[in-house]
Amino acid sequence: MGKKIACLLTDMFEDSEYTEPANAYREAGHTVVTIEKEKGKIVTGKQGEAEVEIDLSIDEVQPEEFDALFIPGGFSPDILRGDERFVWFAKHFMEQDKPVFAICHGPQLLITAKTLDGRTATGYKSIRVDMENAGVNFKDEEVVSCHDQLITSRQPDDIPAFNKESLKVLEK
Repeated sequence: MGKKIACLLTDMFEDSEYTEPANAYREAGHTVVTIEKEKGKIVTGKQGEAEVEIDLSIDEVQPEEFDALFIPGGFSPDILRGDERFVWFAKHFMEQDKPVFAICHGPQLLITAKTLDGRTATGYKSIRVDMENAGVNFKDEEVVSCHDQLITSRQPDDIPAFNKESLKVLEK
């Protein structure tokens, strides 16, 4: 049976880091639900290639309703982490050991949620020091799986490996 995946997303996300994994999850039979401050808002990727209509507002959802969390990169995670509601939402998945898929700058939301201490992960090179300061055992690899729960990748080139590892976790 397909899993229900929450995707925290706002303007200036990295286009391919949302579209490619979301398509792969949907093709495998999973549901991807986009969540932002405003339901029905159209958010635009920073490359201007992708436009996404937001399914639900953060005030309409509870993390318990979802099986996994997906955080695409770009500037979106940095914008969202300024809002405690998104930080709290992400923190729930980490604390409950539910699958979390974060690519590029996606881990910024998890840094703010203070949930990365002692984890093994990767992210975009510019946030490496931030991740290490948050207690991450940082690996410069295309995909890093921590306890088959936290799946992280560095950049758009890593998307195929990120998708493969994420889908493996969703099959469990």
